[in-house]
Amino acid sequence: MIERMEYLNKLITFKDKQLIKVVTGVRRCGKSTLFLLFQEYLKNNGVSAKQIQSINFEDMAFSDLLEPKKLYDFVMKHAQKGKKNYIFLDEIQNVADFQKAIDSLYIQEGFDIYVTGSNAFLLSGELATLLSGRYVEIKMLPLSFKEFISKTENPNLQAEYARYLEYGSFPFVLQINDDASIKNYLSDILNSIVIKDVLVRHKISDTSEVLRILKFIFDTVGNVISVKKISDTMTSAGYKISPQTVEKYLNALTESFILYPASRYDIKGKKYLQSGDKYYLVDTGIRYALLGKKGSDTGHLLENIVYLELIRRGYTVFVGKLADTEVDFVAVNQEETVYYQISQTILDETVLKRELKPLQNIKDNHPKYLLTLDYLPNENYDGIKRLNVLNWLISK
Repeated sequence: MIERMEYLNKLITFKDKQLIKVVTGVRRCGKSTLFLLFQEYLKNNGVSAKQIQSINFEDMAFSDLLEPKKLYDFVMKHAQKGKKNYIFLDEIQNVADFQKAIDSLYIQEGFDIYVTGSNAFLLSGELATLLSGRYVEIKMLPLSFKEFISKTENPNLQAEYARYLEYGSFPFVLQINDDASIKNYLSDILNSIVIKDVLVRHKISDTSEVLRILKFIFDTVGNVISVKKISDTMTSAGYKISPQTVEKYLNALTESFILYPASRYDIKGKKYLQSGDKYYLVDTGIRYALLGKKGSDTGHLLENIVYLELIRRGYTVFVGKLADTEVDFVAVNQEETVYYQISQTILDETVLKRELKPLQNIKDNHPKYLLTLDYLPNENYDGIKRLNVLNWLISK
């Protein structure tokens, strides 16, 4: 079992704080396992098993607790009086009006509440309003490349990266040995997300339309696209679909954490652009499960992996636009802005010049990086640092 220390330490930091801890992320990314690891930490630090209540709402054993009053009564009945109670509610979005139960438990003394959800809807609308200022969100992703290789002794980074790119980053993949079983497992994850978090939650009946759009996004990962472009492409292929319907499906796929949008940012004008987002996948493995290996754009998939790593490191990530050039990523957090250009190789001098140009055109003093798969000595081009991307992925 990979301990996911980055996320575990966040739960430890917020332990006993008067905040509801909300762990969000795509299905099977490890949220339930994270709760188990944290519960073990509690037991090893003086908390008795009776002080811990753990309920997974995808387990039929708890199907009678899917109403807020019944859930509240159950938790109160089993609570230890005069002691701290640690309440873990897994996949809470399955409970109707779950925010009522959470709010009622929150106002009681002696409760430390932890919940997970596989849909961004969890923190939208009424819950966000009701619990404003009273919760902290911990955004969870499948395994980073560093976590992926953490159990391998003396890993060959290039070989492991090839596996990571093909099989993806869902934790259970590391426990499966053959290609066919891995592909079946990834297909099952994809189907589960599409059915439970897209079709059922958003009351969508046409599975084939959703999958066609998903295939289009998977096949054009890292390209600037628009709702109209998707609509026009589908319609020209004989599948007439309105831009409004495409937008509805994209919102549903984004809420399910299967897609992550990156908006464009005008670096010179310092403003966000309204059209032409890029979409990245939560995991490259499910792309192979849906499309196979044929025709994969490994350059854009490398870009996808860097995008997710920047999200893991706490950045908000945009696609930079500067005149007629594009900077792959503008990564922003409270402390800094960093520019990144991603390329598989820059051994060709023409490619090197092309990749450096967008960064050279930026006239501010924020850090600038060129990440490549080339194994070359790190180099500095007038302030632009070139690094090996695999070494960067496993760095702190």
